[in-house]
Amino acid sequence: MATDAEIRSKFWKALKSDRTMFLGLAEGEDGHARPMTAQLEDELFDEGEYKGPVWFFTSTENSLYRSVQQSELAGETPRAMAHFASKGHDVWATVHGTLTTTRDSATIDRLWNRFVAASYEGNDDPRIALIRLDPEDAEIWIDASSLVAGIKMLIGIAPKQDYKDKVAEVRL
Repeated sequence: MATDAEIRSKFWKALKSDRTMFLGLAEGEDGHARPMTAQLEDELFDEGEYKGPVWFFTSTENSLYRSVQQSELAGETPRAMAHFASKGHDVWATVHGTLTTTRDSATIDRLWNRFVAASYEGNDDPRIALIRLDPEDAEIWIDASSLVAGIKMLIGIAPKQDYKDKVAEVRL
């Protein structure tokens, strides 16, 4: 039986490895989300737990960046919804939190890496911006499917017990 802490740890480990999330506003944009590459800071991991924001490099021309920035100018902090599925399809999550933007050069330099560099003219590219997701809570699912569960289904035994305790609603 997996504990909430174990499920949360599996999520952070999978996100650190796979990095792609679908990010959008929780309200507005007709539920539109777009794939973005998550940046996590290694020094903010502690015993499988991540204690920090999730960053996304983007362009100042990106519609999500512009929407968040407009909300900030109006004194609002927009709510986010991000979706994640690991490459192995064994961890899924819906994450809620808040979004903010920055163009802080020190933060850009700290998060800069060769994968980000492939998309820009350099870390001083005037189009570079960051969207910051401060996660608050999530619903995380861990795949309970297995060879045993598949065999049980083939012979007519419901594998419900195999799926028990494989989902957690957690505070991040």
